[in-house]
Amino acid sequence: MDIEEVLKWADDLVLAKTGKHLNNLQQAILKGVLDHQKYADIAQKYNCTESNVKKTASELWQFFSETLGENVSKSNLQATLERLEVSNVSHFWKDLIQIGHVNFCAENLYSSEVKAKSKSESIVNQDNTQPRQRINLSEAPDIFPFYARQNELIKLTNWILEEQCRVVGIVGMSGIGKTSLTLQLVQQIQNQFDCILWQNLDASPSLNELLTNLIQFFSHQEDSELPVNISEKLSRLMEEFRSQRCLLILDDVQMLLSVGKLAGEYKPEHEDYRLFFKQISKFSHNSCIILSSWELPIEIVELVGNNKPVRCLPLQGLGETAGELLKAEGLLDEAQWNSLINIYQGNPYWLKRVATTINTLFGGRVAQFLHYQTLGLSHDILATLEQQFNRFSLEEKEVISYIANEIKSVSIAQILANIKLSPSELFNAIQSLEQRLWIEKKEVRNEMRFTVQAVVREFVSRGDNGVLEAAKNHRNMN
Repeated sequence: MDIEEVLKWADDLVLAKTGKHLNNLQQAILKGVLDHQKYADIAQKYNCTESNVKKTASELWQFFSETLGENVSKSNLQATLERLEVSNVSHFWKDLIQIGHVNFCAENLYSSEVKAKSKSESIVNQDNTQPRQRINLSEAPDIFPFYARQNELIKLTNWILEEQCRVVGIVGMSGIGKTSLTLQLVQQIQNQFDCILWQNLDASPSLNELLTNLIQFFSHQEDSELPVNISEKLSRLMEEFRSQRCLLILDDVQMLLSVGKLAGEYKPEHEDYRLFFKQISKFSHNSCIILSSWELPIEIVELVGNNKPVRCLPLQGLGETAGELLKAEGLLDEAQWNSLINIYQGNPYWLKRVATTINTLFGGRVAQFLHYQTLGLSHDILATLEQQFNRFSLEEKEVISYIANEIKSVSIAQILANIKLSPSELFNAIQSLEQRLWIEKKEVRNEMRFTVQAVVREFVSRGDNGVLEAAKNHRNMN
């Protein structure tokens, strides 16, 4: 990639929107990132603080993300520019930037008159014959660098493009890499869709609010032109999903679901989402909805299956490929890396946090850290685990507490003999914990046995015993 071509493209882009050229620091950041330099190196060469470089870089990535309509960060800058063929930028149109063969709406670059026009008229290609692709990934969070998940990418791509799945769930614990995998997937398959929208549900929007946002994006409707009630809005959205090939990513779906209940049950105020998920799953359309979550709604779980239009990918750790992450973090003692990866189950976020601890306390020496035979669970790891743990039902908390306090894997018979749950209650609790990926199972001598990861075991042993005790007391009272 010609860095000078990239700088010229970026300068033209900034000039078109702000009326100003790239400043020297912005140019230095682009050059440095494309040359695989760290922010600290860029700061040293430019004779400024690293925090100033990070702040300027963050503003730059935000600018590109908003302008191009997709997430741009330090980790994916080069891949994004190569995919968009930046060196082949031809010219700017009044409301269009054309990069290679992909067209992006530049409505933010121009006047309010153009913005109003773009809402009411179909956006077209240069020949004014066909609507062009629209992408909005502005709500996709910034992420860690993407590490090898080729098997998962192949499976997801096949489900979506070859098998035409309507709904695909990507489920995993916090930090496992759901977002980075989804963004990488979108980059690979985006040319197969007319419209792509990333919608974050972390604010728990009402169904009515969500449907309004979706219809406005996929159909360019003004508020006054929208259907009135939820049923009509659902029908209108399904029409859009049938008339064009849409890719919708719904992130943080767990925010619609209840706390203190079994996995997949809705909050009372979000019960109407049940109809939404049924419609997008059961009724034929040309689009695909990706659900990224700690857990999936009951309707989706019930419809998942091979040879069905609804699939689910439970996301596991990275395995040995996590060595790329440890290398990027500058850790030493490579022969010990697999031990560290196994302890933290290849979870990218957990490994990144423990790498910080190892660098800070042991100068990056993994062997010295492992010598103490303890898990370095930082405050933020504990906080995210607690956030997930607090979503569990009382029965789940009892079961996970018992399993975590047993060194060896345990059977259903053992669990029933030690906690006061009926077989039905235990079965439901185990299935729910499996859906949340908090327990692991294996078959031993024709019997299923259950255990937990080392990090979960350590967390539960440190957990709020008052909560667990309350759960046990609740069961004893019944």
